[in-house]
Order: sequence, then C-alpha cells, then structure tokens
Amino acid sequence: MFDYTNKVVAITGASSGLGKQMAEGFAKCHANLVLLARRVERLEASKKEWEVKYGVKVLAVACDVTSAESIQNAVNQVEKEFGHCEVIINDAGGEKGTGTPLLDFKKEDWDFTLNLDLTSVFSVTQAFANLMKKKIAEGKQTYGRVINIASIYGLVGNTAIPTIAYHSTKGAVVNFTKGAAAELAKEKITVNAICPGYFYTELTTDTLNTEYFQNFAKQTVPMQRYGSEGELNSAAIFLGAEESSYVTGQAIAVDGGYTCV
Repeated sequence: MFDYTNKVVAITGASSGLGKQMAEGFAKCHANLVLLARRVERLEASKKEWEVKYGVKVLAVACDVTSAESIQNAVNQVEKEFGHCEVIINDAGGEKGTGTPLLDFKKEDWDFTLNLDLTSVFSVTQAFANLMKKKIAEGKQTYGRVINIASIYGLVGNTAIPTIAYHSTKGAVVNFTKGAAAELAKEKITVNAICPGYFYTELTTDTLNTEYFQNFAKQTVPMQRYGSEGELNSAAIFLGAEESSYVTGQAIAVDGGYTCV
C-alpha cells in the first residue's frame, strides 16, 4: 500500500513549511514531484537534494497561485514533463490582519486573505482537475486526488487571537472541498481536506513561541504540544493514495485533539 512509484504529486506552497514537509513525505513513497511556489530557488534546492536522496524526478515551477496565467503555465509544464498528474495539494496560503479584531478589520486585508487562501484553491483545483480528467480519458492515469490544506480554524472559532478572514477562508475551503467532491466523483477524482492544528511554519513560529500561546496550547490541546515536523505527512499520503478511492468530501483534523473537546 501507498507506493507512489510512477505517480506524480504536485504541491503548491512547496518551498517551506508544511508544503515542503509533505513533498518530502511523498518522495519517500517514491512519488515524482511537482514543486510549486513563488520562491523557485528554494524549490530548485529541494529538487537537487531529493532527486539524489530518493531517486525520484522533481519538477520545480515558479507559480503564483493568485494568477490564472501562472497556474495554467504550471499545468502546461506538468503535462509536458510527465504527461499526467495523480495528486494536487493546495497548500499555498497566507493572511493579513491577524490580531486585528473583527470590528476593526480592514477590507483590503480581508480581500488579500480571501484571494490567497480561497480563490487560489478554486483556481488551482479547476486547472489541475481538468488535466486529470483529460488524462484519465486518454488512459494516461487511472484516478485523481485533490487535497486542500484547510485548518482547525476552518472548523471552529478561537479565543486566542482574532483572525476573522482566516477563519472565513478556511471554513469556505472545507465546504468547497465537499462541493467539489460531489461534482468530481463521477470523474474518478476525489477531493478531501486536511485541517492542521498548531504546527511551526514561517507564518506561525513567532506566535507559537510566545509564553501566552504555549500556555494556551497546553490548556486547549489534549496532547499538550504542537505538531512536530512530518506529522501531517501520513494524512496527505493516505488521501492521495490509489487505495483511498472511496474516501471523498472529508475534512480530517490533524490537531492533537484540539477539535475533539
């Protein structure tokens, strides 16, 4: 099970953080990779390392997920290089206005976050699902998988820090996942979401390292700790696998139990 030999896995936001961790997790399962991000020099460094270390083929593509032209260019490169793509992971994201209360939140920060965290998921999913549908029809691949990285904040609110736009986009990603799953099931494409809890990334490290947030996590996370590097990988590998053909429309929290209490 979970052998990705000759399968192609594309990941947005693959230059750092959870995206990079998941990419390496798939490489360990023998998947060929498409690394998508704006900072292509970081992607090239991973490509050089992983092709030697894991014996897989890696395509590094500069991609701005807020640009339809950039996304389509990436799809075109994937088709040219590999001729198929079994898995797309929507991990790229960011936010503005975190820490600002709802009553003071700026419209421009709201628009920025919705565009980067929600509209991009629609755009990337549409482009790659069309490629998957085409290649399934041509017999170049037998299935497709879309995995959207949402958040525990897409399932519940929080009392630690105001972040209304992030809550809104991630909640929408969860329900986008369900709607897309219902539509794409007949195309042999599953769509699922992962809702990570508190993990260290470039966007979260400063916040998570504060004494206030560490105390908050101990009180609210049953495991009383943040997620460790690589602990998200198994959920992604499971959802992307050929064997997971009857799992669709689900949102799986990987959160140390945060959303169960």
